[in-house]
Amino acid sequence: MNEYRPLPKDRKARIAVLDDYMGVAHRLADWSHLEDRAEITFLTHAVPSGRLLQELAPYDALCLLRERTDFPAAVLRGLPNLKVIAATGRQNRTLDSVTAAELGIPIMTTDGSGNGAFATVELAWGLIIGLMRHIPAESAALRAGAWQSRLGQALYGRTLGLVGLGRLGARMALVAQAFGMKVIAWSPNLTPERAEAAGAEYADKATLFGNADIVSLHLVLGPSTEGIVGAADLARMKANAILINTARGPLVDQVALQAALVDGQIAGAGIDVFDHEPLSANAPIRQFPNMLATPHLGYAVQETFESFYRQTVENLDGWLDGNPQRLLQPK
Repeated sequence: MNEYRPLPKDRKARIAVLDDYMGVAHRLADWSHLEDRAEITFLTHAVPSGRLLQELAPYDALCLLRERTDFPAAVLRGLPNLKVIAATGRQNRTLDSVTAAELGIPIMTTDGSGNGAFATVELAWGLIIGLMRHIPAESAALRAGAWQSRLGQALYGRTLGLVGLGRLGARMALVAQAFGMKVIAWSPNLTPERAEAAGAEYADKATLFGNADIVSLHLVLGPSTEGIVGAADLARMKANAILINTARGPLVDQVALQAALVDGQIAGAGIDVFDHEPLSANAPIRQFPNMLATPHLGYAVQETFESFYRQTVENLDGWLDGNPQRLLQPK
């Protein structure tokens, strides 16, 4: 470990587990393996970007949960005590791994989501069915004393438009077939042959947004995909169509989406991801009646978190013994 920042010699290592919003990290893995060599703090609040350096300064190791907190070069350089990062998942778009390597801060990763690999797909279908059958509104009406206040729509025979047909998009297509739906798909690099192999029919972008009853996004966020769904795309959608986003908030022009919901340009949206998370308490979109919103629950299931934290403990155990595990190789 000569190329890495050394472990403290005169005290236990200080480890912070970040963004443990639900307060579950401590019980999903056996952290006691580390307690003879480390002091572990579980942070259940989101640390504002303006306070990152102040709040995280004392810690030698930081445990990151996916991309909940950004760690650009400026933050990494401002944490001289930081000696290792234990990140969940194989990749982290908001962590500057090149700068970390330059500073001698190894990044340890975890393999994957375990049995929660398709949890985001399951949530997407929950949002779809919830919107199509008005489940939240009907449940609230029932509790208030009403009985059958609005008609829903069936999935059978309708068209699902998938923007992105990778591992999760292909799983969406498989489920749609079980419902008896037609599946069309588009992405910047999708070919008709790949679409057919995944159980979908290729459509250009305009055709997909114009013909689909449900549009669901399954793209990776990057410079080429940010804002890939804009006002013109939403304007092509049917008035009774819905948009589902369980991928990343910035894939969609948020101003255009809010306008489409307010104006009734589309019937509704099921949204699990937002431009800035956690979503502010006074965000107007929280109150939109035709939006079914969830707080980035796609991957947040017990099976995924157990896999993440178990491997995180294994990684930290190795690091404390001078042998960090599952090292990320900076690109």
